[in-house]
Amino acid sequence: MVGDGRVDTIIGRDAQLKGTVVSSGIIRVDGKIDGEIVHKGDVAIGESGEITASIKAHNVTVAGIVNGNIESTGKLELLPTARVSGDLNVATLVIGEGAIFKGSCDMKMPEKNGPKPPRTPA
Repeated sequence: MVGDGRVDTIIGRDAQLKGTVVSSGIIRVDGKIDGEIVHKGDVAIGESGEITASIKAHNVTVAGIVNGNIESTGKLELLPTARVSGDLNVATLVIGEGAIFKGSCDMKMPEKNGPKPPRTPA
């Protein structure tokens, strides 16, 4: 999962939330969220997690189900059990064998390196 294993917020398997979740640090979702997740830190969706929401966070790890767009300023990792339906806007994308992704993906160029010059034929 994301981070160093320390989790600041846990949304348990039996929890169901509707609305906007705003937080920082590391959040793990094993329950259901319907709405939006706006997070300054990292988000981990466990295998039992079911998200019907847009997600905006730094790093995102998905092992469960996400129906909605994901915007990650860091790394988005889809583990083998992930099922994602929505558009992705990411800096780095890792898709594990067996993960299912339906949508489009826009990968951002890292800002620290700046834009790369166009290639010239040899």
